[in-house]
Amino acid sequence: MKLDTLFQQFDGQTIPPLEQWDPPSCGDMDLVIMANGDWVHEGTPIRRPALVSLLSRVLRREADGDYFLVTPGEKLRIRVEDLPLLVTDADPVGADWLATTACGDRVVLDGSHRLSLSLTPGGESLPALPIRHGLQARLHRNLFYRWVETAEQDGDEIGLWSGGIWHCLGRTDDVAP
Repeated sequence: MKLDTLFQQFDGQTIPPLEQWDPPSCGDMDLVIMANGDWVHEGTPIRRPALVSLLSRVLRREADGDYFLVTPGEKLRIRVEDLPLLVTDADPVGADWLATTACGDRVVLDGSHRLSLSLTPGGESLPALPIRHGLQARLHRNLFYRWVETAEQDGDEIGLWSGGIWHCLGRTDDVAP
């Protein structure tokens, strides 16, 4: 995968039509998306946000659960420790929330982009937000706590309303009397 070619073909903000591409697999790339959101290539963290953003635009998760960087001519499997994206900010828009990932994706929490709880590699049940192409994002700790401060309780769940849908941030522990 030639990065210069990728930079020429796509900008860091455009989402290419990955669902239309079915290139042959070219093996594995030594790229790991760490649980904390860092992208590490051949043991070295990628420090260029524009490069991470570009790579995130050609990333998809396939039905077997594997993650691939995809171009029209090739696809390379990469490793993801937890979820590949990280929601770092959110803004209220009327009665809804507009979430923004570290790579610049912006989605309204609604029926298509609904928070759900999923297990981390460490066994914690934390919110995950579907973004695109089978990719999900974890909430950055600061955003999670910000939302918990404004959250409501519904039964044993703590969450918020957006897009006319309940979005669960977590469950309360049952307290014995």
